[in-house]
Amino acid sequence: MKLILASTSPRRREILGLLGLPFEVIDPEFEEMVSEQVSMIDEVLDFAAGKARSVAKKHPKSIVIGSDTMISLDGEKIGKPGDIDDARRILRLLAGKIHRIFTSVVILDSVGGPGLQIVETVSVEMRGYTEEEINRYLSLNESLDKAGAYSIQGQGRKLIASIRGDYLAAVGMPLRPIASYLESRGMPIDLDIDKLYSEKVVLNWHDFG
Repeated sequence: MKLILASTSPRRREILGLLGLPFEVIDPEFEEMVSEQVSMIDEVLDFAAGKARSVAKKHPKSIVIGSDTMISLDGEKIGKPGDIDDARRILRLLAGKIHRIFTSVVILDSVGGPGLQIVETVSVEMRGYTEEEINRYLSLNESLDKAGAYSIQGQGRKLIASIRGDYLAAVGMPLRPIASYLESRGMPIDLDIDKLYSEKVVLNWHDFG
């Protein structure tokens, strides 16, 4: 069975790579159009499914994984910033508050499996950082391709007070449900998932206890 990750995200590629399985990465041809009329959960699932479908239609007899991440703060949907000023606006909104990260995974299985659709929710509390800290962080150029305008596993972790939930889901993609599904389809996974989650040795996970 051919395994494909429909993503442009280096973080998702790194997370899936932890399983030790051979897989291909293909950029999805899908445009995300955020709608205030659609719930957060439905939207992140729709986006993940759209990414996966755009790749699956050109690669039959494959297992294709799509994923998407959005942030909710006081009912407002927050995706990737449009530019540096938008990133600054988002970081100001998040400062000193708790927001939720919604990360979806959709697996399309055209080789006999049922597929998978799940959403993991993670709560993140930000420090009450200053305008100077925002400007310093923005100068590092790691904001523009991140939902919420900060990188959890990068220098943006210094803006965070605490995380509750699946750290890998917050970074880009939850690994447990993907590993469980692929194992159910007969793919041999050498990684000890429980050990990974207990030792927290990847992507600066140890910074959050």
